[in-house]
Amino acid sequence: MTEWDVRKLRVLRTLHERGTVTAAAEALRMTPSAVSQQLSGLSRQLGVPLLEARGRRVRLTDAAHLVLRHADAVFAELERADAELAGYRSGEAGEVRVAAFATAVPALVVPAVQRLRAAERPGPDIRVREAEAAQAYELLAAGDVDVALSLAAHAPTARDPRFTVLPLLADPLDVALPTGHPLAAAPGLRLADLAAEPWIFGGSGPWSEITTAACEAAGFVPEQAHSASGWTAILALVEAGMGVALVPRMASAERQARDGVVMRALDADRPRRHVVAAVRRGAESGPAVARVLDALRTVAAPHTPPPTVQED
Repeated sequence: MTEWDVRKLRVLRTLHERGTVTAAAEALRMTPSAVSQQLSGLSRQLGVPLLEARGRRVRLTDAAHLVLRHADAVFAELERADAELAGYRSGEAGEVRVAAFATAVPALVVPAVQRLRAAERPGPDIRVREAEAAQAYELLAAGDVDVALSLAAHAPTARDPRFTVLPLLADPLDVALPTGHPLAAAPGLRLADLAAEPWIFGGSGPWSEITTAACEAAGFVPEQAHSASGWTAILALVEAGMGVALVPRMASAERQARDGVVMRALDADRPRRHVVAAVRRGAESGPAVARVLDALRTVAAPHTPPPTVQED
């Protein structure tokens, strides 16, 4: 029977994900020579070549891709085994590490933790780490966190065998206007009404993409007058009359702190950002992770409003 070395399989998968030996070594906190040695050893154990030279780089052979397809199933089973053992050792307690983007921490993670603490049964110990939407998946893949809260636009596809992705909520996007704006009290406000306005959003990343996509769906490309990524900075610019911005309804604390900003719902356009939770495939069956996911779903439910019924 062929000998399978899980540690070496992880090295192979990391090389596949990162693309180069140097990048894989950095992700695994190893030296490039150690990565090469691990892969050479795995190739000898399996009796097939896993790498072939391509100029100054290497590429995975067809045999390596075959091995990886089976390795993903192995890793999923190991995650399930770890989850069941954790539940056996500590009931439903234990530790669950959660990575979440900035607005999800106060709106979803903290209420979920409070809900678990108030339960009759002891809940898991939650360790929270704030991370950008795309970074959350890197942390999850590296094993640095157990649950990643991110945006669907940055989620792996359902075909990615490494993760299980669960929808949490559709967070409405409201438009922030300065209080003296001519459209601040206009009835039936639509995004298209703001096509000629100067817009405020980040220069790159998920919020830039979400704002641009929402405006393009409304029929225009927003003119970016100012670039900012934090809600405090964005709303300060809006309050000063320097432009308008889309703001997620989950960012309630920042919104309430600005008296000079008017928040308007866009019921006709109904722009949304979709928030998801992801775990390594197989880990969702573990008692501690399952309780955290259940608490997050419960907290998220009131944040998604029912569809708006349009009048004829």
